[in-house]
Amino acid sequence: MTKTISLSDETYNCLKKIKRKPESFSDVIMRLIGNKGGLTEILNLYPELKEGNDLEVVVEEYEKEFNTKQEKI
Repeated sequence: MTKTISLSDETYNCLKKIKRKPESFSDVIMRLIGNKGGLTEILNLYPELKEGNDLEVVVEEYEKEFNTKQEKI
């Protein structure tokens, strides 16, 4: 079953930037939160989001960090 959700343009654009070619938006969200993750768990992992920082900036910083780690592997 599918559900329709509403996203702000800013949130949509953030997800679109980190979406990989074969992924759906559902896949992106699941990749970010994992199968068992909840919003509280995500906020605990990314305390910057609690501080009111721009989500797009935080996501870009973590994406760069992730890509750097992947290149080393």
